[in-house]
Amino acid sequence: MPRPKIHLVANAHLDPVWLWDWEEGAAEALSTFRTAAILCEEFEGFVFNHNEAILYRWVEEHEPGLFRRIQRLVKAGKWHIMGGWFLQPDCNMPSGESFIRQILLGKRYFKKKFAVNITTASNLDPFGHSRGLVQILAKSGFDSYIFCRPGQNEQPLPADDFVWVGFDGSEVMASRVSAHYNSPAGAAAKKLLDWFAANPGRNPSLLLWGVGNHGGGPTRQDLAELRRLMDERKDVLILHSTPEAYFKDLRRKRGSLPRHAGDLNPWAVGCYTTMARIKQGHRRLENDLLVAEKMAAAAHFQGLMPYPQAELEEAGRDLAFTQFHDILPGSSIPVAEESSLRRIGHGLEILSRIKARAFFALAGGLRAAQEGEFPILVYNPHPFPYECLVEAEFQPYEINFGGGYLAPHISDERRRLLPVQPEKEASNLNLEWRKKVVFAARLEPARMNRFTCRLERRSSRPSAEVKEKDGKIYFETEELEIIINARTGLVDRYRANGVDFLAEQSLRPLVMHDNSDPWGMTLRSFRDLEGSFELASSEEGSRVSGITARPSLPVRVVEDGPVRTIVEAVFSYGNSFIFQRYKLPKKGTEIEVETRVHWLEKDRMLKLSLPTLLKSAYYLGQTAFGVAELPRDGNEVVSQKWTAVVSREDDLALTCINEGIYGSDFLNGEARLSLLRSPAYSADPVLSGPMVSQDRYIPRIDQGERLFRFWLNGGKRAFRLSSVDREALFHNEKPFVLVFSPPGRGRRVKAFILISDSAIQVSALKKAETGPDLIIRLFEPTGKKRTTTVSLPWASAKKTVSLSPFEIKTLQFSPKSAQFKEIDLLERPLRRER
Repeated sequence: MPRPKIHLVANAHLDPVWLWDWEEGAAEALSTFRTAAILCEEFEGFVFNHNEAILYRWVEEHEPGLFRRIQRLVKAGKWHIMGGWFLQPDCNMPSGESFIRQILLGKRYFKKKFAVNITTASNLDPFGHSRGLVQILAKSGFDSYIFCRPGQNEQPLPADDFVWVGFDGSEVMASRVSAHYNSPAGAAAKKLLDWFAANPGRNPSLLLWGVGNHGGGPTRQDLAELRRLMDERKDVLILHSTPEAYFKDLRRKRGSLPRHAGDLNPWAVGCYTTMARIKQGHRRLENDLLVAEKMAAAAHFQGLMPYPQAELEEAGRDLAFTQFHDILPGSSIPVAEESSLRRIGHGLEILSRIKARAFFALAGGLRAAQEGEFPILVYNPHPFPYECLVEAEFQPYEINFGGGYLAPHISDERRRLLPVQPEKEASNLNLEWRKKVVFAARLEPARMNRFTCRLERRSSRPSAEVKEKDGKIYFETEELEIIINARTGLVDRYRANGVDFLAEQSLRPLVMHDNSDPWGMTLRSFRDLEGSFELASSEEGSRVSGITARPSLPVRVVEDGPVRTIVEAVFSYGNSFIFQRYKLPKKGTEIEVETRVHWLEKDRMLKLSLPTLLKSAYYLGQTAFGVAELPRDGNEVVSQKWTAVVSREDDLALTCINEGIYGSDFLNGEARLSLLRSPAYSADPVLSGPMVSQDRYIPRIDQGERLFRFWLNGGKRAFRLSSVDREALFHNEKPFVLVFSPPGRGRRVKAFILISDSAIQVSALKKAETGPDLIIRLFEPTGKKRTTTVSLPWASAKKTVSLSPFEIKTLQFSPKSAQFKEIDLLERPLRRER
C-alpha cells in the first residue's frame, strides 16, 4: 500500500500594505526574497513558493540582480511562481471584470518574465470568495484554487478538498488550507507533526508553512528539522512541493470529491462597509477604467486617435492594487488609507484625460453650434439605448444684466423639444450666470448624442408647484405616487403603477451598536439597534444647513419642474446629521435617494431601512458575473451594484442600485443597506475589555462627510430582474456629458457597437493586449439562455452569439479580416482551437 503523501508548500505571506504602507511592504519583499533565494541555493530539494506579481515588480525595479537570481531559480525548479495574480485582492467586492484584470496583469507578467503558466490560483488571506470566481478561473487557464477563509465554523463544508461549481456550471478543484498559510519561526516541524495527528490517513494532503504576514518565509532551523523528519518518518512521504503538484495527485480522486455550488462566505462581515471613501473611490475607478476603454476603443478603431494602451494599463494597476485584501476591506492603518486614496486619484486622473481625449475626437464630426446655441454632447458608452435624465452645467457668454430670467429650451438632433428644467448650479454666485439644466432624453447606443440648448428671457424663474399639504408632500404622476411625511422626513408611500412596495417610514437612517474592530471578526450581523436619526427641528436644521436669513422647514421642496421634483429632509442623531434628498421623476418609476451624512459617531454602524410590503420575499444580490440568493436571517451579506427584494407570490420585485456600498442585511421583508462603520483603525478583538487604548484619543474610520446615492424601482418580477443589471451598469458606468461646440469639420462616426438582446451586457470593450484586434466580452446576467447579435456598424460586421445562463464569452474581432473568433479570458485561442 503506498505511503500517504504530504505536500509541504513553503511560502512567506507578505501583505504589501496593512499595518504599514507600501514602501515598507516593498522593503520587506526585497529582504524576504533575498533570504529565500539563499535558502533555495543552500538546501537541496527545497522549493520556495511565492505569488503576487506586484512583489516581483518591486524586486525587478529596486534590486534587478536579485530578480535575475530568482529567474534562474525558477528555471531550475527551485523557486515556484504561485497563484499567478497581480496580488491577493478582496474576493467579494471587485467586479467580475476586475478579477479578470487581476489575472491578466499577473499571468501576462509571469509568462513574460519567467516563462511559466500557473494553473492553481491562490488567495490565502482574503476574507471570503465569490462563487463568480469559478467561471473566471476555469476560463483563465486555472484548474484549481487554494484558500484559507472562511473556516469550518463560518462555512461548513463536507471536506476541505472539493469541486467548486460556478454559476454557469464551470468547475475547479478547491482546497481549504485549514491549518492556514504560515508558521512561527522554528515551528514548521511541530506544525507538521500536529497535522499528522489531526489528519491520520489523509492522502494526499497539503500543508503550507513559513513565517508570514510581514514576510519572513523559511528559516534554516525549519529546513533542517523538516529534513530530519523526512528521513525518520517511513510511514509517510514528505515532499517540498507546490500547489500544482498537490492537485495533480488529488485529481486522481476528483470523482469522489464533494461538490460545492455557492459562495465561500462569510468571514469579517464588517469589511463589507468599513472605509467608505476607499470603497466608493474603488468603484469609481473600476467604472471609469471600463468607460475609458470603451471610449478609447471607439475613437481608435474608427481612426480618430492612437489607443492609449500603456496609460490604461497603469490605471489598471492602480485599480488592482486598491483591491488588495487589506485596502478595499478597510482593515489597514490611516497612512495606508491615505496613500490608497492617492493611488485611486492617480488612476482617476489618467482616465479623465483619456476620456477627454476620446470625447473630443469622437465629437469632431458633429455640427458646429449656431449663434445662441449651447451644444450638450453626451457619449453613451453602452451598446443599448437608454432613457434617462441628463444633467449638465454650462457658462452663458455674459452675466444676465438684462433682467428677468433666462430659461433653457432643449431639443434633440431631430429638433424635438424635450422636457427640461433649471436647477441650482454647483457655484454660489449671487447673480445669474452659470446654468445647470436637467432634461429627459433618449441616448442612442455607443455614440455621441447631440442636444441643443437655447436660452429664452422670461419675466421670472418658475416656482415650485409641489408643496406640503396637511403635513405631507404628495407627488403623483400616471406611473408613480410618493408620499413624504413632513413630520418625519420619511417616505410613507412608494406606489409604482398602482402597486405599493414600501411600508410607511421607509428610508429611515438607523444607528446600530458596533465595536472597534474594522473586520467585524466576532460578528455575523449588525441588528442591535441603538436608535435612529430623527427629523431635525426648524432651528437645528437651519443651523446645520447654513441657512441664516430665516428658519427653514426641515422637510422642503428644493427643486420642482417638468422633469423632476427634489425634496430635502434634515435629520439628526447624537453628534451627526443627514441631509436626505428624494429625487422624484415626472416620467417613470425609478426614484433616486441621495443621502449626505455628517458622521461623528464612534463604534457604531449606519444603515438605511427599506421595509417592503412584498409577501414571502427573498433577497438577491449581484456578485461577480452572477446573481446570488442571499440569506434572509438578518446576517450581514455582501453584494455589488444592486440588490433586490423579490416575491414569487406577488410576482413583484423592488430593486435597489448603489454606486459604492457592498454590505446589507435582510429579515422579515426589510432590507437594511449598510452605509458607514466607525471602528478604530486595525483594532483586533479581545476576549474582554476595550479593544483600544483608553488613555488617549484614538482616531475612528469614516468620520466626517460622506455621500451615498441609491436608485429604487418596483415592478413585475421578470421585468425588474432582467432590467436591473443594465440599469446598474448605466448608473455606475456613466455617460460622458459636456457642453462643447464641436468644430464641425471632422468625420461623423457611426455607433461603435450594438447588441440586439435586451439584457446581455458588454462587460469589456477594448483593444487586445497584443495585436491590432478588438476584444468584446459578453455576459448573460439573468440566468437564462439567450441569443444576441453583435453588430459593429463602423466595420459592417455582425455575429450572432448564444450564451448559456450566466455565461461569459469573449470575442476577438479582426478589423483586417472582418472576422470574429471566440477566445478565453487571457485572450488566447480556446483549447479546442489550439
